[in-house]
Amino acid sequence: MEKAKWIRCPVCGSKTRDRIREDTVLINYPLYCPKCKQECLIEAKNLHVTVIKEPDAKTQSR
Repeated sequence: MEKAKWIRCPVCGSKTRDRIREDTVLINYPLYCPKCKQECLIEAKNLHVTVIKEPDAKTQSR
């Protein structure tokens, strides 16, 4: 039997609408939380989810 778990929101900690199995691999996946209405990029492998920090936009100097 395959093990599966719900992906939890990294901002508020509630369950999202997505489930992953232990053989699921996600790269640059936009995870949306219906409770806090936040979206963040995640990576998942072997039921381990990590949040990808997006670089802040910088203004160009002339």
